[in-house]
Amino acid sequence: MKAQVVIAVIALAIGIPHGAIDHLITIPRDSTKRFIAFIAVYTLIAFMAALAIAQWNLVGFQLVVLMSALHFGFGDSAYANESQATAEKNGYSNLILASYAIPAGFLPVVLPLTDKRTFDVLQELNPALINWAGTFTELLRNSTLAIAVFSILLLIVTKNYSLAIDLALLLALSFLAPPLVAFAVYFGLWHAIRHTARLVPKLPSAMQKVASGNPLASFFAAVIPGLYAILGIFLLGIYFVAKGTSDVSRDFLWVILVIIWALTVPHMATTAKFDLRAFKNSLRP
Repeated sequence: MKAQVVIAVIALAIGIPHGAIDHLITIPRDSTKRFIAFIAVYTLIAFMAALAIAQWNLVGFQLVVLMSALHFGFGDSAYANESQATAEKNGYSNLILASYAIPAGFLPVVLPLTDKRTFDVLQELNPALINWAGTFTELLRNSTLAIAVFSILLLIVTKNYSLAIDLALLLALSFLAPPLVAFAVYFGLWHAIRHTARLVPKLPSAMQKVASGNPLASFFAAVIPGLYAILGIFLLGIYFVAKGTSDVSRDFLWVILVIIWALTVPHMATTAKFDLRAFKNSLRP
Protein backbone atom coordinates (compact mmCIF):
# COMPACT_ATOMS: atom_id res chain seq x y z
CA MET A 1 0.00 0.00 0.00
CA LYS A 2 2.80 2.43 0.91
CA ALA A 3 4.48 2.03 -2.51
CA GLN A 4 1.13 2.62 -4.23
CA VAL A 5 0.61 5.78 -2.20
CA VAL A 6 4.03 7.14 -3.22
CA ILE A 7 3.41 6.41 -6.92
CA ALA A 8 -0.10 7.87 -6.71
CA VAL A 9 1.05 11.06 -4.98
CA ILE A 10 3.77 11.61 -7.60
CA ALA A 11 1.36 11.06 -10.51
CA LEU A 12 -1.28 13.28 -8.91
CA ALA A 13 1.31 16.01 -8.35
CA ILE A 14 2.23 15.90 -12.04
CA GLY A 15 -1.42 16.38 -12.93
CA ILE A 16 -2.24 19.22 -10.53
CA PRO A 17 -0.81 22.16 -12.56
CA HIS A 18 -3.04 21.51 -15.57
CA GLY A 19 -6.05 22.96 -13.78
CA ALA A 20 -4.22 25.73 -11.95
CA ILE A 21 -4.14 28.24 -14.79
CA ASP A 22 -7.83 28.36 -15.63
CA HIS A 23 -7.78 32.08 -14.90
CA LEU A 24 -5.16 32.66 -17.62
CA ILE A 25 -7.34 31.17 -20.35
CA THR A 26 -10.70 32.47 -19.13
CA ILE A 27 -10.35 36.07 -18.01
CA PRO A 28 -9.18 38.98 -20.22
CA ARG A 29 -5.92 40.23 -18.77
CA ASP A 30 -6.95 43.85 -19.12
CA SER A 31 -9.88 43.41 -16.72
CA THR A 32 -8.65 43.44 -13.12
CA LYS A 33 -12.15 43.42 -11.66
CA ARG A 34 -13.22 40.40 -13.66
CA PHE A 35 -9.97 38.67 -12.78
CA ILE A 36 -10.51 39.20 -9.04
CA ALA A 37 -14.17 38.21 -9.30
CA PHE A 38 -13.27 35.03 -11.16
CA ILE A 39 -10.65 34.02 -8.58
CA ALA A 40 -13.07 34.75 -5.72
CA VAL A 41 -15.93 32.72 -7.22
CA TYR A 42 -13.59 29.90 -8.29
CA THR A 43 -12.11 29.65 -4.79
CA LEU A 44 -15.52 29.83 -3.13
CA ILE A 45 -16.91 26.99 -5.26
CA ALA A 46 -13.86 24.83 -4.55
CA PHE A 47 -14.07 25.58 -0.81
CA MET A 48 -17.77 24.70 -0.68
CA ALA A 49 -17.14 21.51 -2.65
CA ALA A 50 -14.35 20.50 -0.26
CA LEU A 51 -16.60 21.06 2.76
CA ALA A 52 -19.40 19.06 1.13
CA ILE A 53 -17.13 16.11 0.32
CA ALA A 54 -15.60 16.20 3.81
CA GLN A 55 -19.05 16.37 5.42
CA TRP A 56 -20.91 13.90 3.22
CA ASN A 57 -18.13 11.51 2.19
CA LEU A 58 -20.23 8.97 0.31
CA VAL A 59 -22.61 11.25 -1.60
CA GLY A 60 -19.80 13.70 -2.33
CA PHE A 61 -17.63 10.88 -3.63
CA GLN A 62 -20.40 9.51 -5.85
CA LEU A 63 -20.99 12.94 -7.39
CA VAL A 64 -17.26 13.42 -7.91
CA VAL A 65 -17.04 10.04 -9.68
CA LEU A 66 -19.81 10.98 -12.11
CA MET A 67 -18.49 14.49 -12.61
CA SER A 68 -14.93 13.31 -13.16
CA ALA A 69 -15.95 10.64 -15.67
CA LEU A 70 -17.82 13.20 -17.77
CA HIS A 71 -15.03 15.76 -17.46
CA PHE A 72 -12.31 13.30 -18.44
CA GLY A 73 -14.25 11.80 -21.31
CA PHE A 74 -15.32 15.02 -22.97
CA GLY A 75 -11.98 16.67 -22.25
CA ASP A 76 -10.05 13.87 -23.92
CA SER A 77 -12.45 13.77 -26.88
CA ALA A 78 -12.04 17.54 -27.27
CA TYR A 79 -8.27 16.98 -27.34
CA ALA A 80 -8.74 14.34 -30.05
CA ASN A 81 -10.84 16.72 -32.15
CA GLU A 82 -8.34 19.56 -31.76
CA SER A 83 -5.56 17.19 -32.81
CA GLN A 84 -7.44 16.62 -36.04
CA ALA A 85 -7.65 20.36 -36.63
CA THR A 86 -3.92 20.75 -35.91
CA ALA A 87 -3.20 18.07 -38.51
CA GLU A 88 -5.47 20.00 -40.92
CA LYS A 89 -7.99 17.16 -41.01
CA ASN A 90 -11.75 17.19 -40.60
CA GLY A 91 -12.99 16.83 -37.05
CA TYR A 92 -14.63 13.63 -35.87
CA SER A 93 -18.35 13.16 -36.31
CA ASN A 94 -20.66 13.52 -33.32
CA LEU A 95 -21.22 9.75 -33.27
CA ILE A 96 -17.49 9.02 -33.11
CA LEU A 97 -16.90 11.68 -30.45
CA ALA A 98 -19.70 10.30 -28.27
CA SER A 99 -18.66 6.68 -28.72
CA TYR A 100 -15.14 7.62 -27.64
CA ALA A 101 -15.96 10.16 -24.90
CA ILE A 102 -18.18 7.93 -22.75
CA PRO A 103 -15.78 4.98 -22.33
CA ALA A 104 -12.75 7.29 -22.29
CA GLY A 105 -14.16 9.00 -19.23
CA PHE A 106 -15.69 6.07 -17.38
CA LEU A 107 -12.95 3.47 -17.95
CA PRO A 108 -10.23 5.19 -15.87
CA VAL A 109 -12.73 6.00 -13.11
CA VAL A 110 -15.22 3.13 -12.86
CA LEU A 111 -12.95 0.15 -13.51
CA PRO A 112 -10.40 0.98 -10.80
CA LEU A 113 -13.16 1.85 -8.33
CA THR A 114 -15.10 -1.39 -8.93
CA ASP A 115 -12.00 -3.58 -8.87
CA LYS A 116 -11.95 -5.98 -5.91
CA ARG A 117 -8.45 -4.78 -5.12
CA THR A 118 -9.94 -1.36 -4.47
CA PHE A 119 -11.67 -2.45 -1.27
CA ASP A 120 -8.38 -2.54 0.63
CA VAL A 121 -7.38 0.85 -0.80
CA LEU A 122 -10.71 2.44 0.12
CA GLN A 123 -10.51 0.89 3.56
CA GLU A 124 -7.19 2.67 4.02
CA LEU A 125 -8.44 5.97 2.56
CA ASN A 126 -11.94 6.16 4.02
CA PRO A 127 -14.04 3.14 5.09
CA ALA A 128 -17.25 5.03 4.24
CA LEU A 129 -16.40 4.68 0.54
CA ILE A 130 -15.97 0.90 0.40
CA ASN A 131 -19.52 0.24 -0.78
CA TRP A 132 -19.80 3.46 -2.80
CA ALA A 133 -21.71 1.83 -5.70
CA GLY A 134 -23.88 -0.38 -3.48
CA THR A 135 -25.72 -3.19 -5.28
CA PHE A 136 -24.91 -1.62 -8.65
CA THR A 137 -21.18 -2.37 -8.47
CA GLU A 138 -21.14 -5.33 -10.87
CA LEU A 139 -23.75 -3.78 -13.18
CA LEU A 140 -21.75 -0.56 -13.39
CA ARG A 141 -18.51 -2.41 -14.04
CA ASN A 142 -19.97 -4.76 -16.66
CA SER A 143 -21.84 -1.93 -18.40
CA THR A 144 -18.64 0.12 -18.64
CA LEU A 145 -16.77 -2.86 -20.08
CA ALA A 146 -19.56 -3.60 -22.58
CA ILE A 147 -19.71 0.02 -23.76
CA ALA A 148 -15.92 0.14 -24.06
CA VAL A 149 -15.76 -3.06 -26.15
CA PHE A 150 -18.62 -1.86 -28.37
CA SER A 151 -16.93 1.52 -28.85
CA ILE A 152 -13.58 -0.07 -29.71
CA LEU A 153 -15.23 -2.27 -32.34
CA LEU A 154 -17.16 0.70 -33.74
CA LEU A 155 -14.00 2.80 -33.94
CA ILE A 156 -12.15 -0.03 -35.70
CA VAL A 157 -14.98 -0.53 -38.20
CA THR A 158 -15.05 3.22 -38.93
CA LYS A 159 -11.22 3.19 -39.25
CA ASN A 160 -10.63 5.50 -36.30
CA TYR A 161 -7.74 3.35 -35.17
CA SER A 162 -5.97 5.88 -32.94
CA LEU A 163 -9.09 6.33 -30.80
CA ALA A 164 -9.60 2.56 -30.63
CA ILE A 165 -6.01 2.06 -29.48
CA ASP A 166 -6.49 4.79 -26.88
CA LEU A 167 -9.46 2.96 -25.34
CA ALA A 168 -7.62 -0.37 -25.49
CA LEU A 169 -4.70 1.14 -23.58
CA LEU A 170 -7.09 2.49 -20.95
CA LEU A 171 -8.54 -0.99 -20.55
CA ALA A 172 -5.08 -2.47 -20.14
CA LEU A 173 -4.07 0.17 -17.59
CA SER A 174 -7.19 -0.43 -15.51
CA PHE A 175 -6.71 -4.21 -15.47
CA LEU A 176 -2.95 -4.45 -15.06
CA ALA A 177 -2.11 -1.64 -12.63
CA PRO A 178 -3.26 -1.46 -8.99
CA PRO A 179 -6.48 0.63 -8.86
CA LEU A 180 -5.03 3.65 -7.06
CA VAL A 181 -2.00 3.71 -9.34
CA ALA A 182 -4.14 3.24 -12.46
CA PHE A 183 -6.25 6.31 -11.73
CA ALA A 184 -3.30 8.45 -10.65
CA VAL A 185 -1.29 7.54 -13.76
CA TYR A 186 -4.25 8.34 -15.98
CA PHE A 187 -4.85 11.66 -14.24
CA GLY A 188 -1.23 12.81 -14.17
CA LEU A 189 0.30 11.23 -17.26
CA TRP A 190 -2.67 11.07 -19.61
CA HIS A 191 -5.49 13.55 -19.06
CA ALA A 192 -3.40 16.34 -17.51
CA ILE A 193 -0.68 16.24 -20.17
CA ARG A 194 -3.25 16.38 -22.94
CA HIS A 195 -5.06 19.29 -21.35
CA THR A 196 -1.76 21.11 -20.87
CA ALA A 197 -0.97 20.64 -24.55
CA ARG A 198 -4.33 22.22 -25.36
CA LEU A 199 -3.40 25.27 -23.30
CA VAL A 200 -0.29 26.10 -25.32
CA PRO A 201 -2.16 28.07 -28.06
CA LYS A 202 -3.91 30.06 -25.31
CA LEU A 203 -0.69 31.33 -23.71
CA PRO A 204 1.43 33.97 -25.51
CA SER A 205 4.59 32.92 -23.68
CA ALA A 206 4.12 29.33 -24.82
CA MET A 207 3.43 30.36 -28.40
CA GLN A 208 6.66 32.35 -28.44
CA LYS A 209 8.50 29.11 -27.71
CA VAL A 210 6.58 27.42 -30.53
CA ALA A 211 7.63 30.18 -32.92
CA SER A 212 11.25 29.70 -31.89
CA GLY A 213 11.04 26.01 -32.77
CA ASN A 214 11.15 24.64 -29.21
CA PRO A 215 7.99 22.55 -28.66
CA LEU A 216 9.17 21.06 -25.35
CA ALA A 217 9.82 24.52 -23.92
CA SER A 218 6.38 25.65 -25.11
CA PHE A 219 4.80 22.74 -23.21
CA PHE A 220 6.62 23.64 -20.00
CA ALA A 221 5.60 27.26 -20.49
CA ALA A 222 2.05 26.03 -19.95
CA VAL A 223 3.07 23.93 -16.94
CA ILE A 224 5.23 26.40 -14.98
CA PRO A 225 2.42 28.93 -14.24
CA GLY A 226 0.54 26.19 -12.41
CA LEU A 227 3.39 24.80 -10.33
CA TYR A 228 2.41 26.94 -7.35
CA ALA A 229 -0.72 24.79 -7.03
CA ILE A 230 1.36 21.72 -6.16
CA LEU A 231 3.00 23.53 -3.27
CA GLY A 232 -0.28 25.03 -2.10
CA ILE A 233 -2.20 21.76 -2.15
CA PHE A 234 0.56 19.82 -0.40
CA LEU A 235 0.92 22.49 2.27
CA LEU A 236 -2.83 22.36 2.87
CA GLY A 237 -2.64 18.60 3.07
CA ILE A 238 0.19 18.72 5.60
CA TYR A 239 -1.68 21.32 7.65
CA PHE A 240 -4.91 19.33 7.91
CA VAL A 241 -3.12 16.05 8.57
CA ALA A 242 -0.92 17.64 11.25
CA LYS A 243 -4.03 18.70 13.17
CA GLY A 244 -4.40 15.15 14.37
CA THR A 245 -3.87 11.83 12.62
CA SER A 246 -2.90 8.27 13.39
CA ASP A 247 -1.80 7.32 9.89
CA VAL A 248 0.03 10.04 8.00
CA SER A 249 0.25 8.26 4.64
CA ARG A 250 -3.46 7.38 4.61
CA ASP A 251 -4.81 10.70 5.84
CA PHE A 252 -2.44 12.77 3.72
CA LEU A 253 -3.55 11.05 0.51
CA TRP A 254 -7.22 11.38 1.50
CA VAL A 255 -6.85 15.12 2.13
CA ILE A 256 -4.96 15.58 -1.15
CA LEU A 257 -7.69 13.70 -3.05
CA VAL A 258 -10.45 15.76 -1.41
CA ILE A 259 -8.71 19.01 -2.36
CA ILE A 260 -8.17 17.84 -5.95
CA TRP A 261 -11.79 16.69 -6.24
CA ALA A 262 -13.00 20.01 -4.85
CA LEU A 263 -10.88 21.96 -7.34
CA THR A 264 -12.21 19.78 -10.14
CA VAL A 265 -15.69 21.26 -9.66
CA PRO A 266 -14.87 24.84 -10.77
CA HIS A 267 -12.22 23.50 -13.16
CA MET A 268 -14.81 21.42 -15.01
CA ALA A 269 -17.18 24.37 -15.23
CA THR A 270 -14.39 26.60 -16.52
CA THR A 271 -13.24 24.17 -19.19
CA ALA A 272 -16.76 23.24 -20.36
CA LYS A 273 -16.86 26.08 -22.90
CA PHE A 274 -13.29 25.28 -23.84
CA ASP A 275 -14.32 21.71 -24.67
CA LEU A 276 -17.54 22.66 -26.48
CA ARG A 277 -15.57 24.99 -28.72
CA ALA A 278 -13.39 22.07 -29.75
CA PHE A 279 -16.43 20.01 -30.70
CA LYS A 280 -17.72 22.84 -32.89
CA ASN A 281 -14.53 22.59 -34.92
CA SER A 282 -15.82 19.32 -36.31
CA LEU A 283 -16.55 19.72 -40.01
CA ARG A 284 -18.36 16.43 -40.43
CA PRO A 285 -22.05 15.95 -39.49
